[in-house]
Amino acid sequence: MIIALGWVFSLYYQSSSVLFFAVVFAVGMNIVSYWYSDKIVLKLAGARPAHIQTDTVLIQIVETLSITAGLPMPKVYVVDDPAPNAFATGRDKEHAVVCATTGLLAILDKTELEGVMAHELSHIGNRDILLSTVVVVLAGFVSILSHMFLRGAGWGGGRDREGGSGGILLVIGIVLAILTPLAATLIQLAVSRKREFLADASGALLTRYPEGLARALQKISANGAPLMKANQATAHLFIANPFGGAVKKLSWVQTLFLTHPPMQERVDALIGKQ
Repeated sequence: MIIALGWVFSLYYQSSSVLFFAVVFAVGMNIVSYWYSDKIVLKLAGARPAHIQTDTVLIQIVETLSITAGLPMPKVYVVDDPAPNAFATGRDKEHAVVCATTGLLAILDKTELEGVMAHELSHIGNRDILLSTVVVVLAGFVSILSHMFLRGAGWGGGRDREGGSGGILLVIGIVLAILTPLAATLIQLAVSRKREFLADASGALLTRYPEGLARALQKISANGAPLMKANQATAHLFIANPFGGAVKKLSWVQTLFLTHPPMQERVDALIGKQ
């Protein structure tokens, strides 16, 4: 997608440097996101390292579940936020992070918290944390390229070509610039929804008690409070939509634009109603 978009732009502007810039920028963005994705996400979320004196239960649960799952002990972080939520990030299982909000720790009992942490550790075991980063970079980079092209086209950045081909390329470029970011975003959201279902199932297998995670999801959904530092770029990393909102029935089309599957569908899958 990125190469095709850059190629069309380079044809319109009649400059191979546009494609060269697109490739170099894409490689640079992926290198940065691979090595520093966890630090970027933690900074955006406003997370702090968990302390054994104050976050004892959380650290013990993560340690026990990590041993059970055969995973290295990830770093444990906490976000001081009353909204209940959690996420995992990092580039691989050796450099992974799990994080919970103080709001989550306040409303869940130990069994429910185990279900949530098992879900997040499953994201690590299933390599979802790296996949999510790659998809974010894809969607974000395509949007940046498209925005640059639309701005350039609006100012007449292209050159006319013989036979009116410049006008045709302009139309093709504008269509791609509008539709490609939408396609990339839909890919990002679709991947996120499917991996959430997989992490729910893997987490339930890890704890052998799916009702714990199901109850936790119900409590999180019932709370519905948004995170103070909710960010669209990292929304899909959380166990629930960080922007909160009332629970309501959605149409099939509306579900395409969700970062998470409807909570009731996840609960039903865990307790065997689907």
